Amino acid sequence: MGLLSKRDAALLTDPLADNNPITIQVLGICSALAITAELKASIVMAVSVLFVLGLGNVVISLMRNIIPSKIRIIVQLIVVATLVIIVDLVLKAFAYELSKTLSVFVGLIITNCIIMGRFEAFALGNGPWRAFLDGIGNAVGYGVILIAVGFFRELLGSGTLLGFKVLGDPIEKTGLYAIGYENNGFMLLSPMALIVVGILIWIQRSRNTSLIEEN
Repeated sequence: MGLLSKRDAALLTDPLADNNPITIQVLGICSALAITAELKASIVMAVSVLFVLGLGNVVISLMRNIIPSKIRIIVQLIVVATLVIIVDLVLKAFAYELSKTLSVFVGLIITNCIIMGRFEAFALGNGPWRAFLDGIGNAVGYGVILIAVGFFRELLGSGTLLGFKVLGDPIEKTGLYAIGYENNGFMLLSPMALIVVGILIWIQRSRNTSLIEEN
């Protein structure tokens, strides 16, 4: 028997494909619209959500038997807000310029429907280990899509990845620019994030026709 049972392993793998929080459940797309013009920002947001959701699920699970049902949403908000504050302080301490770029969007993790949804739907009804796996699985599923959107938007919109010129120099006309390639400035606009997400949703759902019937 491996480290994880088949049931536990599904908590990690299902959100990557057949139950992805963005492409299947269509949750948490606001950040895809807001910060995915740069790949670096997308990666940092994905890691931030991974920390908040993974640890938050464990905390809520540990507290599930002592949280009064009438104030459970308030407790969940306090837990996620505390974790988001930690993320924000760490970014300001070690990546100040990036923290200014993300600015208010890190705070908006508090209202990310994926996080609150997993707290409510899973962490409150399962033990810490399974809650942790569920948090990690959904955060990675979310992060993969976020990074994919950031990859294509920065590459096609700026000709760079993580700030490095990968298609050549548009000023000196080297690389692809030497044969007439031009950056697509529309990729840096928010509507293009929605279009890229839409294409990813189409690709994901076209792989499994049963998902189309269910959703």
